[in-house]
Amino acid sequence: MSHQLINRSADLKRLQDEGYEVDVRANYLLVHSVPYVNAQKQVAFGTLVSELTLAGDVAVRPSTHVIHFVGSHPCTKDGAPIIQIAHASATQQLAEKLVIQHSFSNKPPDGYADYYEKMTRYIEIISSAARALDSRVDARTFKPIESSESGSVFHYFDTASSRAGITAISAKLSPLRIAIVGLGGTGSYVLDLVAKTSAREIHLFDDDLYLQHNAFRAPGAASLDDLRRQLTKVEYLHGVYAKMRSGIVPHAVRIDEANIDLLHGFDFVFICVDRGSARRLILDALSVQGTSFVDVGMGVEMTAGGKLWAICRITAGTKGKTDHLDTRVPMADTDQDAAYTQNIQIADLNALNAAMAVIKWKKIVGVYEDTDQEHHSTYSTNFHLLTSEEKVA
Repeated sequence: MSHQLINRSADLKRLQDEGYEVDVRANYLLVHSVPYVNAQKQVAFGTLVSELTLAGDVAVRPSTHVIHFVGSHPCTKDGAPIIQIAHASATQQLAEKLVIQHSFSNKPPDGYADYYEKMTRYIEIISSAARALDSRVDARTFKPIESSESGSVFHYFDTASSRAGITAISAKLSPLRIAIVGLGGTGSYVLDLVAKTSAREIHLFDDDLYLQHNAFRAPGAASLDDLRRQLTKVEYLHGVYAKMRSGIVPHAVRIDEANIDLLHGFDFVFICVDRGSARRLILDALSVQGTSFVDVGMGVEMTAGGKLWAICRITAGTKGKTDHLDTRVPMADTDQDAAYTQNIQIADLNALNAAMAVIKWKKIVGVYEDTDQEHHSTYSTNFHLLTSEEKVA
């Protein structure tokens, strides 16, 4: 992907054609072998690292004038730091095998028009002292750079993570195999959020069709032609998110006693089903396996005053804690379960329920700090109340 990006971006290709050691790694633009003077008045070589703003697979105008640097702080020929560009000095891991030590700031009145202008301007500032000591040094080495592409699941670069400087944290999700059981209102929003992470595989389990009422409580906007096709939910949603990434696997089946083994071997499971007996079957199987999971639930009722009130629930289970499930999770079939298609479902509540579940998943796998380690939470609309219960002692 990096070679295609360079070839399709005139400014990146110009850098490469002029002999600069251009590399694209973890959605950052790198120029290696930039000569500079260190504090010992010696010529050294570092790497400039810039965020990379893209429109699909083409670089566009840089979104920031700030740049990172791998190496010690560049100095004048006398060994004094070049303070005019000083911005921040702290070791930070931007991505795997990409650790920077400094950031610099040099902002033209109108910003930088493209990455050629940005990178060459910083090279000029940093390298001038080195050339004063040794006129032979030049960042234009014409050295070929081996591609550092990592086989991302995405069809285009995840510049959201690189712009925020959280690529290394987001990469914690890359090895994971995820299952989502139930792709109704909440489950489809879970998919929407999980699909935008680097999780290696996302398996979808649901045998229902994607019908007109589903379009009003799922992310995105299905067309009339989409609805006329009468695809299963997993087939339709696979088609939507396969445009963005690979690794989404549809299973048009309902999990039951005959196929519960299909959930074996996942790193995490989201349970978004509507029947208590199905929920019990799945929770029991995952608890025995030691697989972590989040189960979601939502109840919406109409008050006598003609308004709605709702409760959204998320209940987590981990290898070390499942003793709360019987008291926190409804596991019996009821008349309400049988009439689920007539129950009130609201897209914003489905989205909230899904967001709470995904946030808890990210806590469990170490993306978000998890001080409370709560395994059960509810949100009530009428009191705007969020609970945090079943904490790990």
